[in-house]
Amino acid sequence: MALYFAFGLTLDPARMTALCPNAKRIGIGRLPRHRLVVMPGGQTSIARDPRHEVIGIVFDVPFGEMTLLDRQAGKAQKLNQPIILPGGAKRALLHVAQGAGSAPSPADRQLLAKAARAGGMPDAYVYEIEHGEPAPRKPGTPLFKAPVTSLNR
Repeated sequence: MALYFAFGLTLDPARMTALCPNAKRIGIGRLPRHRLVVMPGGQTSIARDPRHEVIGIVFDVPFGEMTLLDRQAGKAQKLNQPIILPGGAKRALLHVAQGAGSAPSPADRQLLAKAARAGGMPDAYVYEIEHGEPAPRKPGTPLFKAPVTSLNR
């Protein structure tokens, strides 16, 4: 079994189950210092950006079914990246498409937002996918959550 970080249309549980019926959902993970790039047709990729993070779902995928994900990703490059999960960071495979192409249409963004909602992504992240910019926040709200420590004094 291999950990796989789904961040595009594979956020939709029905789509992921159709591709890899034996994959088990581990939980929601984050890839810091990267941003989601939406391309025409709803295809997605990631790009380095120190001010953003990509949120996705980590699945435990049988090795035999990884080839199905590889085939679905086409010529996308497969990388092994550290993904932050609630229990700590783990390395997971992900597919990165090359080239930016042209700007995505509103329909492309809506298709991806629908998959993100079905996968249980946070509302602010879905807003960012739909509008191509961070969700408005209340004044005084921190940009990132501070790490929680359990120091006993």
